[in-house]
Amino acid sequence: MRALTFHAPGEVRIEDKPEPGLEALDDAIVQIDATGVCGSDLHIYRGRLRIEPGFTIGHEYVGTVIAAGDAVTQVSIGDRVAGCFLTACGTCFHCMRGEYQRCVNSRSFGLGSTLGALPGTQAEYALVPHANLTLRRVPDGMSDDVALFAGDVMGTGFHGVAASGLCAGEVAAVLGLGPVGLCAVQAAKLAGARVLAIDSVDDRLGIAASLGATPIHLAEQDVKAEVRAATEGHGGVDVAIDAVGHRDALELAIRLARDCGRVQCIGVYAERTELHLGLAWLKSLTIRGGPANVIAHIDPVLAMLADGRLDPTPFVTHHMSLDDAPEAYAMFDRREALKIVLSP
Repeated sequence: MRALTFHAPGEVRIEDKPEPGLEALDDAIVQIDATGVCGSDLHIYRGRLRIEPGFTIGHEYVGTVIAAGDAVTQVSIGDRVAGCFLTACGTCFHCMRGEYQRCVNSRSFGLGSTLGALPGTQAEYALVPHANLTLRRVPDGMSDDVALFAGDVMGTGFHGVAASGLCAGEVAAVLGLGPVGLCAVQAAKLAGARVLAIDSVDDRLGIAASLGATPIHLAEQDVKAEVRAATEGHGGVDVAIDAVGHRDALELAIRLARDCGRVQCIGVYAERTELHLGLAWLKSLTIRGGPANVIAHIDPVLAMLADGRLDPTPFVTHHMSLDDAPEAYAMFDRREALKIVLSP
């Protein structure tokens, strides 16, 4: 089968790989219909997340079940499915508490041996372990473009809002308006919050404004002054959501949160970074982060995608063939695309 593999920073290739086979009773094999290029993939492409050369990458996918083990009961051969970016066993200490993102047996698609050595989904076929938890049937009538967001990007944006405890009537700042940040904007608006959306790319600020957020240009406006003006009497936002995963974004999030506010990190942190703990301590902030618990959220997220309460279609800017994935990555790296959907 054809699969996209990482070789060096800035270098990905289409190669022939053996088709996967079932390895356990609760495995499924999915023929990939659509797979997305994600910001986490860009971290690999830039060498920020290190994986083995030749490893198949990608972790967003929609497809059709073509084989399933005897213990798979939630999906069947022929079902059109969406999947989560990571797997969970369902029986360990964390899974029994619903903390699927910290499953002791978890494996993430396309992120190399450090995270379970599970080949990625930017390929014609993918092995999906623990299919009863990892996969969901796609609701009738839902497009690939929409379903693709359920198991990672929209699930992560939704997690950022849910985990922060954001409530109706509160004010949130979302830092970074890539697809995850824009999904967080949608989820925050759905929660009834007022949203300030911060980025330096005009097109992304325009999309955030169309979603009902107040755009703030990172380079052309005084962000802290704009936030103070928008939160007069409180001195900052109730929740600051870092959808970037960079120390500068985290520093700004800490400064934008009000006293006793919350900072939620949903961007990927792959290396050691400095935290202004003195300021966070002085402001009595609550700071949370980590991988999104998309398995816990996928059913409500799919329901909200199905009835249109959440709609990621404005974020998909390009459709390309899997064969053109090297150029897709280069475009994404140049910030010439917001969301690219690849079709094998």
